[in-house]
Amino acid sequence: MSTLDIVGLCGSLRAGSFNRMALEFAGTMMPQGMVLDIADFRAVPPYDADVFARGFPPEVLALRERIRRADGVLIATAEYNFSIPGALKNAIDWVSRGSDQPFAMKPVAIMSASPGPLGGARVQYDLRRVLLFLNAMVLAKPEVFIGMVNTKFDANRQCIDENTRKFVGDQMLAFERWIQGVRRMGTL
Repeated sequence: MSTLDIVGLCGSLRAGSFNRMALEFAGTMMPQGMVLDIADFRAVPPYDADVFARGFPPEVLALRERIRRADGVLIATAEYNFSIPGALKNAIDWVSRGSDQPFAMKPVAIMSASPGPLGGARVQYDLRRVLLFLNAMVLAKPEVFIGMVNTKFDANRQCIDENTRKFVGDQMLAFERWIQGVRRMGTL
């Protein structure tokens, strides 16, 4: 089996982000043969239809092509005001423009982490709706909501919670199977 190239998107841009920590942790829990590469989209400008009329900015082209090349996309995101963080939504809006948008039929897995007890459940609902519109192939289960995340990782950014390790590990195994299943659907 060839290596599965997974591009990671983190909804929080903060260097010490809990979701960045969760995304990096998910990369360590991937089955052998899956490799995570976290894309940096902080240079993507605010979406502006006038700018789009002149063509995609280089930062957007690079992100579009990175997603297109990937076998799957793993998104770990914070919940801002009960929904999708603006920078992540902006990046998705830019990437989704044009008939050749790269989320179509792309396997996607979502996770969220929060210091609160719900672990970002509301953001996942909104993000799933957006990705559904883009015809992305979003993994339904298992869902990963890391509530009280500040108690689940140590000062060295290592996961110290066995349940979190299991949930994330199970999702990464399911994501591998999901990617293979989506590939098979494409050959039918």
